[in-house]
Amino acid sequence: MTPDPADESVDFTEQGELAGDFLALLGMRIRELRTTRSLTVQQLADRAQISRRLMTQIEHGQANPSLVTVTRIARQLGTEFTALLEPALTESAIEMHLGHEHMLVWTSDAGSSAHLLEATQTRSADLWLWRLLPGDTYRGLPDPAQSQELFYVVKGTLTLSTPDEQVTVTAGSSARLRSDRSYVYSNQGKSPTEFIRTVALSS
Repeated sequence: MTPDPADESVDFTEQGELAGDFLALLGMRIRELRTTRSLTVQQLADRAQISRRLMTQIEHGQANPSLVTVTRIARQLGTEFTALLEPALTESAIEMHLGHEHMLVWTSDAGSSAHLLEATQTRSADLWLWRLLPGDTYRGLPDPAQSQELFYVVKGTLTLSTPDEQVTVTAGSSARLRSDRSYVYSNQGKSPTEFIRTVALSS
């Protein structure tokens, strides 16, 4: 059953937005895979538990869904969202991406950003570079049960919050977050924060 479109606001990122180039490429690849699998827009929308309207907007790069929603769509197509952005597996045991090839995924009005550096083909793990400007925040929706995120702060301070806890991680320190609940990244300091983030999703 397709959810009421009025309820879909919960599936959108609460702060900032997904980058336009990322959304355009993602929409094109989703449309290609949907067509290859002989699925209609309505069928894929039903399987991903979103409305047909939102699915159409995503395919045309006109929506700003959360990464949780994008991941759900990708899994209904038999893949992961990070795999949608890369060419097929090669014979090489090592793949390298230059700095300009890193995909800008998320930005905010304050100038914060998140780049996807690398990801396993099954998206069991992702490697990200984040930059949060002073006073800026990113609010994440819960990942699948038992998922975790790892952090290493390069510059500034990073405050991690869940409904029950809050920890400030300083430069040179690391942290582990159980991300199967709502969570928040924020920069409560006076200078930009840069951190490396690894996402380990459970299947």
